[in-house]
Amino acid sequence: MFVDEIDVFAKGGDGGAGCVSFRREKFVPRGGPDGGDGGDGGSVFLEADPSIATLLDFHYQRHYAAERGQHGKGANKHGRSGEDVVLRVPLGTMVFDRDTRESLGDLTRPGHRLLIARGARGGRGNARFASATNRAPRRADLGRAGEERWVHLELKLLADVGVIGLPNAGKSTLVSRVSAARPKIADYPFTTLEPTLGIVRVDDHQSFVIADVPGLIAGAAEGKGLGHRFLRHVERTRLLIHLVDLDPMNGRDPVEDWQTVAAELRAYSADLAMRPQIVVASKAELPGTEERRRALEFFCTARQLPFHAISAVTGLGLAGLVRDAAERLAASPPHEVDADGAVPAAASAPAVPAGRLRGAENTRPGTS
Repeated sequence: MFVDEIDVFAKGGDGGAGCVSFRREKFVPRGGPDGGDGGDGGSVFLEADPSIATLLDFHYQRHYAAERGQHGKGANKHGRSGEDVVLRVPLGTMVFDRDTRESLGDLTRPGHRLLIARGARGGRGNARFASATNRAPRRADLGRAGEERWVHLELKLLADVGVIGLPNAGKSTLVSRVSAARPKIADYPFTTLEPTLGIVRVDDHQSFVIADVPGLIAGAAEGKGLGHRFLRHVERTRLLIHLVDLDPMNGRDPVEDWQTVAAELRAYSADLAMRPQIVVASKAELPGTEERRRALEFFCTARQLPFHAISAVTGLGLAGLVRDAAERLAASPPHEVDADGAVPAAASAPAVPAGRLRGAENTRPGTS
């Protein structure tokens, strides 16, 4: 199950109470106060882990609390501090305060750690209150309560290339042919229900991460279908591959299909609509597609959009598409993720290690 949005409750550990104690030892009259301090409570952290792909683990457990600090003891013995809790999340996880919607951070680097609930400090023992005028204080602090809050976790996949298009345009088949990812593919119409990542190996020294994003439909930007939920996963991509179905049996105009998806991108984000894009005519091996391909190619040429005709089934045009995508990625300058977690047009996203991807080994384009 792919989970990319969830609420989690985090509580920092309470501080331990300080101790009221006096030194009691033979032949040591008026030994004075020796109450130790309470230990500090542990804190709750989030840490970006490239080996995790979804927020599924938080679906089964929503509440997390760090260990409280131990109480102080006599003989100036301080209480032990509580252990921290580190929750591992996928790369690209954005963190918000659930109630105020304040952005707390964006975990985009492996090992990046974010504090979400701070543990409280332990109370002072009575030895801390001794003074020249008060040599036998009977006062100690109680431990304070640790910070607690609900946080909203939102995952935006980190990929270099996002594959978009209407349902059944062949996105999953394309990703399965150019990478080792294995999304569900069948010979009947259906739509992918979750994004899939794969690594495309261009040559021995160059590769990029590709994401198969579930199909958009008209009205996706207003929440229709699955598109609105998954559109955010292409916000951090540097390049879009817009797949258009040439199959004459679907009864649709390829140019209108392109315009439908382009309109949804504009409605969702002006920056996303301006992202560099390669238009790819899929299923070019089917008979009766020549006229539809020429019409789409003429449309793209008039708008100076890169165009490729491919067949993911036979491998036609896949190598050229991969090379073109790699060249455009190499030419795009890298940029940091902004404060809202988005990447400006033509910006780059950090590479994702192979441990996060489905499939054990990477394959070259056109191989199964």
